[in-house]
Amino acid sequence: MQKTREARWVTFPSGPDEIRGYLALPPRRGGGVPPPVVIMAHENLGVTAHRERVTERIADEGFACLTVDLYSRIGGRPPQDYTTPEERRALAFLAARDEQALPDLEAGLDHLAGRDDVDASRAAVLGFCLGGGLALAWAATTDRLACAVPLYGLPELPPSYSPTGRVRSRIAIAGDVRCPVQAHFGGADEVIPLDQVARLGTALKESGQETEVHVYEDAGHAYHDDTHPNHHPEAARLTWERTVAFLEKHL
Repeated sequence: MQKTREARWVTFPSGPDEIRGYLALPPRRGGGVPPPVVIMAHENLGVTAHRERVTERIADEGFACLTVDLYSRIGGRPPQDYTTPEERRALAFLAARDEQALPDLEAGLDHLAGRDDVDASRAAVLGFCLGGGLALAWAATTDRLACAVPLYGLPELPPSYSPTGRVRSRIAIAGDVRCPVQAHFGGADEVIPLDQVARLGTALKESGQETEVHVYEDAGHAYHDDTHPNHHPEAARLTWERTVAFLEKHL
């Protein structure tokens, strides 16, 4: 009988802290060749049941996938002490700021590199919303990634989302990405202005890397999430097909 995909929580060190991640492994392919890996960076809601399912879907496509819980230190959920939706989002971004989250993603890749059932020398990052911006930032600072796929990552974080109290721009660092990037955005995203998407696309081209920026007309923010009111089935389907093809090409 053919073995099925495995999925479970794992723990690993990140600096002085022990953090966790949701790991899904595909069945071992013929010849015992270990699969390449995808580090997933979640949105500002944390590792939800939906994010676990997407982790498993990536494994079903033949990749080992680890979604790093960027809220491990605070119980696996974003901050809950807020009074408005905007305050909730700001606190969630601050709790997974670049200065902490990027080392956590790197630690997740280190964990996979220490396993003999995956091939962490072939690695990609896939990020959503908050995690999409982190995917771009990581791709601009490491040589360990073969490609990066951000979905509706904010090109510019507003001041309240940034620990500096100033706009944190992904556009400003996009020209520094060190691997191919395929980015996805909704054309009707109520969070991300299309002019920012256009400026990000221009900046990515300055990197000299292969870059793609896809905009899906009528799709709003979080359109890939089938538990979200903005879910757009056609845009989600096409995004998934393009993402898997991009990962297969570069991994």
